[in-house]
Amino acid sequence: MTLQQLKYIVTLSKYKSINEAAKHLFISQPSLSNSIKDLEDELNINIFIRNNKGITITSEGLNFLSYARQIVEQSDLLENKYINNNLNSQKLNISTQHYSFTINAFVKLINNYGGDKYDMYIKETKTHEIIEDVKNLKSELGILYINNLNYRIMNRLFKENNLQFNALFTAKPHIFISKSNPLATKSKVSLKNLEPFPYLYFDQGEYNSFHFSEEILENINCKKTIKVNDRATLFNLLVGLNGYTISTGILNYDLNDDKIIPVPLDIEESITIGYITHKHIKLSYMANLFIDMLTTNALEF
Repeated sequence: MTLQQLKYIVTLSKYKSINEAAKHLFISQPSLSNSIKDLEDELNINIFIRNNKGITITSEGLNFLSYARQIVEQSDLLENKYINNNLNSQKLNISTQHYSFTINAFVKLINNYGGDKYDMYIKETKTHEIIEDVKNLKSELGILYINNLNYRIMNRLFKENNLQFNALFTAKPHIFISKSNPLATKSKVSLKNLEPFPYLYFDQGEYNSFHFSEEILENINCKKTIKVNDRATLFNLLVGLNGYTISTGILNYDLNDDKIIPVPLDIEESITIGYITHKHIKLSYMANLFIDMLTTNALEF
């Protein structure tokens, strides 16, 4: 017994004619008749009685049909949700560190390619969760950085979890501060300049080591530190407390308050921003478009 045979039974019961049912199913009359006969023989029941006027459903057939309809209806629901829906709905799942350029690229992707129907997912989250999301196929792409300090550990994790890191661009470290911060007028700042100000950094949960840190100097010695979980809170504290954080220096003012500015940090370090993918999964069309948007967006700054 196959799902196709059940669909044949339901369709034939509706049209009560082999000829009409065959037309609706786009198969020949003999194919339809033979398929139903095979099912009746397999179940050892008569579902239909054939005569010159067409077909009549037997009492056994009515009982069988009640179950067959339920299965076919459930199958149709699954097809509409996971097959037919996917044909018209743009889909992409992304996990990322807290970068405004990632959100900006995501906005451009939807505005340019989302169309009338899309089902997207983006999550700014902890570094370890990004790796887990891509490893477990919850996200197609994971956006994060590597540098000289975390490269060996991160590369080992990528290999252990069948992930591949793809570099997008390299940036010099900057601080993000409020326009009203006394350091805002400087062309660049030193670590010594930062000592009086609160240092803001993202919480990495139980994996709170410098290998998973989003800030390349997360282990610097500071008298004032504040751990946060989201970018909006961090930006508010940059303004309210004259704090600072360390990042790429890429900041989009279309989506972010222009009260925040980047200032170069005077250290001999670099940050390589890239994306991780699962080695056994081919990237979707939307994922490739997003990568193009991400690269273009970063190069604009």
